[in-house]
Amino acid sequence: MPHVIVSPCIGTKDQACTEVCPVECIYDGGEMFLIHPDECIDCGACVPACPVSAIYPEEDVPAGETEYIQKNRAFFGL
Repeated sequence: MPHVIVSPCIGTKDQACTEVCPVECIYDGGEMFLIHPDECIDCGACVPACPVSAIYPEEDVPAGETEYIQKNRAFFGL
């Protein structure tokens, strides 16, 4: 999974990340947006676009936010 959206997105869901994604791999997951791990091309365009700094490369997800790696995968049935 190239990028993961974590908790600061909850309740915010600013669409700036979806607008810059060239492959449209960011989906509305209810309380937050989620990135489809098989569709993401790891371009990183969404990272600076996020106004709440909620998007990280999987290997850089902060320790207290690692549960969102699995939440992203589970949402897409992976």
